[in-house]
Amino acid sequence: MIIKTEQLILHLERAPGNLTWEMLYPEWIDEEEESVIPSCPSLPQLQVPHKPRIDLIAVKLPSGRSSRDVARLHLQLEAARLAASSKIQHQIHVLLVTDHFPIPNLFSCKELVAREGNAWLYKPDPFRLLEKVRLPIGSCELALPIEPEGPFYSEGSGREAYATILHSAQAYVCGAIVAAQSIRATGSNRDLVALVDETISDDDRVGLEAAGWKIYTIQRIRNPRAQEGSYNEWNYSKFRLWQLTDYDKIVFIDADLLVLRNIDFLFGMLEISARGNNATLFNSGVMVIEPCNCTFDLLMDHIDEIVSYNGGDQGYLNEMFTWWHRMPRRMNFLKHFWEGDSEESKRRKTDLFGADPPALYVIHYLGHKPWLCFRDYDCNWNVGFYREFASDAAHKTWWKVHDSMPGNLQRYCLLRTRQKAALEWDRRQAEMANFEDGHWRMEINDDRLRTCVENFCSWESMLLHWGEQNWADN
Repeated sequence: MIIKTEQLILHLERAPGNLTWEMLYPEWIDEEEESVIPSCPSLPQLQVPHKPRIDLIAVKLPSGRSSRDVARLHLQLEAARLAASSKIQHQIHVLLVTDHFPIPNLFSCKELVAREGNAWLYKPDPFRLLEKVRLPIGSCELALPIEPEGPFYSEGSGREAYATILHSAQAYVCGAIVAAQSIRATGSNRDLVALVDETISDDDRVGLEAAGWKIYTIQRIRNPRAQEGSYNEWNYSKFRLWQLTDYDKIVFIDADLLVLRNIDFLFGMLEISARGNNATLFNSGVMVIEPCNCTFDLLMDHIDEIVSYNGGDQGYLNEMFTWWHRMPRRMNFLKHFWEGDSEESKRRKTDLFGADPPALYVIHYLGHKPWLCFRDYDCNWNVGFYREFASDAAHKTWWKVHDSMPGNLQRYCLLRTRQKAALEWDRRQAEMANFEDGHWRMEINDDRLRTCVENFCSWESMLLHWGEQNWADN
């Protein structure tokens, strides 16, 4: 049998030479100004003459270039657009020849049918590709309205879940418990999944389950570039999220977040959706992912090769998923007053932290966490390099959710001896520095200061213990 094939060479006009990655992925866009609608630069699209039958799209991507390269993105988007064309009524394959893996959340590894050397052959779902190519080219436009309308329903809601991760840090158990309470308070009935490692005690697991989390025990993943005992030594454990294949969609939330309004609509977004962080990068504190074992394998395959810009999982994920989709900052509002902020800017940010914030969906508590502080005020005020994270109104908002919980859950937020001593030490240092806001002058009435979790109850014994520990550590 003779099969006749034809080769059709399509010419794609280059993107303008002055179009940079930073223009497609700006550090900041004005989401709030109604008279200014953010927009992305346009990229030339393929013109296909005569409506031919296309069975295979073959593209050679530029070699030796960064994954943040406009030409690489342009070629892959146009290959996807052609494969998703409504005029195509039959299965199509896409062959990408590249010395660097293709965009993993555009051409899914689930659709990879063969690979040999630098040739990757995909059999993509045209309907899924159509969803993707309808997204903005980059993060220069929001992929979601600032104020989504009404509750979000999906036929696959049983395969959608919120997830968090706790590894190497018992101190975040309280945060996860309060985060779960805040999600349920918004009316969401999606599953809550907590990935925990062996360092999380049986008692802490009981508390997490009582708060509504389904517990998945994981083996930690070590960051090969981290120093032993450092804060980021095991934070590559977050890659385990992609192994939650009981679910089609995961909205990941860090344990130091508080959900103020229903965010179920985020399940309608595609991998990876997140808010901007700095430069061309996204913040991984809230992100939409689509679990898949082969994506997990891809993340692990490059663990010794890819350098994270911040030494952690966020930097690594930004190198893997350079094509990401911007959600409004209201979905992950960083409690952070930048050092260079004007007084007007600070005032506007403070207004967002009203007693019942009308605009924010999620607050991300940077700096000292509320449950590791006095309940009376945000103890970030007492530490020079943490003061930019301080907000009494945001602090009070977190404690409002905490206080609505039953006592059997509140006990997971008690302060331990070392933490109490450290807080008093910081307060006294702020007094010596005579910080002008004067928070250090406030009387502390936090009941947790009089609750003995261990063997030290008085300020004197706690500070003595703190001093002895510091001396021993040094």
